[in-house]
Amino acid sequence: MARAPLLQLNDISLTFGGDPVFEGLSLVVQAGDRVALVGRNGSGKSTLMKVMAGLVEADSGDVIAGPGVSVGYMEQDPDLSGYETLGDFASATLELSEMYKVERAGEGLKFDPARPVATASGGERRRAALARLMAEEPELMLLDEPTNHLDIEAIRWLEDELKGTRTAFVIISHDRAFLRELTRATLWIDRGSVKRQEKGFAAFEAWRDQVWEEEDTQRHKLNRKIKAEARWAVEGISARRKRNQGRVRALQDLRAERASQINRQGAAAMALEAGPKSGRKVIEAVGIAKKFGEKTILRDFSLKVQRGDRIALVGPNGVGKTTLLNMLIGKELPDQGTVTLGTNLALALFDQARAQLDGDMTLWESLTGDPEMRVSGKADQVLVRGNPKHVVGYLKEFLFDEGQARAPVRSLSGGEKARLLLAKIMARESNLLVLDEPTNDLDVETLDLLQELLGQYDGTVILVSHDRDFLDRVAATTIAMEGDGRATVYAGGWTDYLAQRGQDDFETSVTETKRPVVAKAEPKKAAKKGLSFTEKHRLKALPAEIARLEAEISKVEGLLADPELFTREPVKFKKATQALVERQEKLASFEEEWLDLEDRAAG
Repeated sequence: MARAPLLQLNDISLTFGGDPVFEGLSLVVQAGDRVALVGRNGSGKSTLMKVMAGLVEADSGDVIAGPGVSVGYMEQDPDLSGYETLGDFASATLELSEMYKVERAGEGLKFDPARPVATASGGERRRAALARLMAEEPELMLLDEPTNHLDIEAIRWLEDELKGTRTAFVIISHDRAFLRELTRATLWIDRGSVKRQEKGFAAFEAWRDQVWEEEDTQRHKLNRKIKAEARWAVEGISARRKRNQGRVRALQDLRAERASQINRQGAAAMALEAGPKSGRKVIEAVGIAKKFGEKTILRDFSLKVQRGDRIALVGPNGVGKTTLLNMLIGKELPDQGTVTLGTNLALALFDQARAQLDGDMTLWESLTGDPEMRVSGKADQVLVRGNPKHVVGYLKEFLFDEGQARAPVRSLSGGEKARLLLAKIMARESNLLVLDEPTNDLDVETLDLLQELLGQYDGTVILVSHDRDFLDRVAATTIAMEGDGRATVYAGGWTDYLAQRGQDDFETSVTETKRPVVAKAEPKKAAKKGLSFTEKHRLKALPAEIARLEAEISKVEGLLADPELFTREPVKFKKATQALVERQEKLASFEEEWLDLEDRAAG
């Protein structure tokens, strides 16, 4: 006998005084489901999850939980009022014998149950809410951006916990690596409807592209049919007026069908434009150190950042990544050592706390009130990379509609706030881009575009992120902050760092090559010493091959920088993209080979 669904939504419709958020929406969640809930920012993912949790009442339709089924929901902004400590909140629904579950979750998620609610940060509150949900073990967990404010170690702990649980769950997350690891089905919110595929997030993008391609084909066929029928109506209807009124009505129906179709929301028209080139040396830190009381943040750290570098800072929460970032850009002084900034720097900063956004301002005021964007004498225009532009037109480039322009910033979703901050940053020219947790809440399409823009950006990028997929796609150098003041530089992104960690100790030095590599490796373990004649010849030949590949990559990147190439010459665009991936993979292989040979040659 088939088991009843854990949760069923039938014919749900919901509006908030304007266009419908959902209309006639139905879905089912079964026992054992592991589902990714995806969709564009503002498409209604969090709203749908609140409907599923019973926190938002639909205008019509039914939400039916199975007999005796408990549904647990972790929201983005949990309400902890009435509780003295985070532990009090996390354990409020548990029996005394179950308190160990909160302690265990607290260790994995890195929050202190004794922390007073009054002094807890937003991230600590979210971790307490997540610990409470994990300890309650409901039959169905609804998780809205559970990885926000978690470091990579905590994310991996949560992954392991969710892999081992028998509880069904639905997850909203911007973290693609997290979704790929955990999900076996995908719910896709697209223009007010929900589609389901019985494959995890790893298959989502191919599915989405196929759906859109089929949709475009059907729309093209419909347009051709309307055009043909309209020509018939103009040329022949007068001679057959009485006999063909049915065909005229059919033409009207076709036109009504086309009018009723909801166009897809396009990608954000984001653009990054580097200002005048900085000097070749962007930042040089020599022997810097930092302590807060008895806690050592950094000790004897040196680093050279060259123009065009892509550097990521990784490490546990509280280890000091933002402090190091602030020291590197001159916002905070080290206790010892020196930081020298290069010449002609134009800095653009994306801060983790979104401090540049005032929740009480409207989106319009947030842009026009920015001194760097203000156009003298023009209250409805903003300065975008040196050119005046109407504020609503610029907001539309970042997927905000005209009605949102006068809405307060606090009404925006997390992803929309991130897009607004990107709009402020991208309006100015820069040659040093500093991004502190830029990926939180962004949808897949916006993340793809941001990664593409960073790849084309003719400046230097320093970022802090816990998003492993984003790190692999963007970073060419990773600085791992490992606690007790230790910071080590590794070549490549997150996966490269994992491959190298524990095998070698690296001095913190970034070379002047376009793709930075780690120098002066000192192996911990005994390694094969000396090179054969063939290996010595290979070591001499590799730098020239690496330089050739870098030149080819630069040439292909220049070709792909043409924004019209995909539309104008799709075949050429596809071949160029494939060529770029092949050359980048070969370059990474050559650099790894050179590192190994150079290390062994050094004895």
